[in-house]
Amino acid sequence: MPAPQPLKLCRPGITPVIKAIADPRRRQILDLLAKEDLPVGRIVDQFRISRPAVIKHLRVLRMARLISVRRSGRERIQCLNAAPLRAVETWISRFEAQWENSLQKLKRQVEGDQ
Repeated sequence: MPAPQPLKLCRPGITPVIKAIADPRRRQILDLLAKEDLPVGRIVDQFRISRPAVIKHLRVLRMARLISVRRSGRERIQCLNAAPLRAVETWISRFEAQWENSLQKLKRQVEGDQ
């Protein structure tokens, strides 16, 4: 008898994206890049952490393909690539009906207590 296959909880391609956006600083970086493409130095200026720490966050975002880099002279311009977030949104949206159901139950409870 063959061994059972492991349960696939979500699409494997979204795991690095979820890990990348789990960190609040990386989400802040994405928020900055949603407004405009920025060189590393301007991103560093927005945080009270060291340049190497910001660069580590940028590396995680790059590995998750949430940002891309283009050169402009000596600068490395960081650019948002929001496309990988679509897969996360699709996965999360499967739970919307359950959330709506829970909210409706709560509403009925609250209204029943009045």
